[in-house]
Amino acid sequence: MSTMKKKGIASLCAGVLVAIALAAFTAGARADHMQMATGGEMAMGGATSQQLAAKIALARVATAKYATDLTRAKRDGYGIITQMIPDMGWHFMNPKVTGFDVRKPPILLYGKRGSRWQLVAFEWVFPSKPKTAPLPGATYGSFGAACHYKDGTFTFTASQDQCAAKSPKTGAAFGFWHPDLVTLHLWVWYPNPLGVFSGMNPLMHPFNNG
Repeated sequence: MSTMKKKGIASLCAGVLVAIALAAFTAGARADHMQMATGGEMAMGGATSQQLAAKIALARVATAKYATDLTRAKRDGYGIITQMIPDMGWHFMNPKVTGFDVRKPPILLYGKRGSRWQLVAFEWVFPSKPKTAPLPGATYGSFGAACHYKDGTFTFTASQDQCAAKSPKTGAAFGFWHPDLVTLHLWVWYPNPLGVFSGMNPLMHPFNNG
């Protein structure tokens, strides 16, 4: 066999080995990403995970119109209630949305980079922890009593009569006050390594400065 042929076969074998290694690495990376994106929900058990996945699928279909279109969300009644909360997002609430329907969240969370906005999660708030979980495997957070202003700034305040008429931070007009709340987040449009119900998301860190 000529030297040229031997070199050709050796190169071909090396190429095949590289391709196999690459395929294995890619498969592993996909598995790691799947585990990271679903977080603790993988431990729920097959039936619970499937039920939650079905709910999330419904939520994504219903809110796809808002995924990259904050203007449409505003037109449909969602107004700013917080600016960027680090590792979480900008919050926009529709006060006309009541009750619990995964397809109609009352609060939309967005990430912002420059002039571009991306829907990342939903939020529901309750005066106390629901007796029956509205979603399979749901876990909760909390948000202290606060005065909210028209530009999304807010201050934690124990009672409404302590709210300033204008935002101490920006001078924006007063919007509303709420007592201590129980919160439920659902990361429908952005992966969260801490789980879909976590309040915080380290993957949102790059968006903290807008």
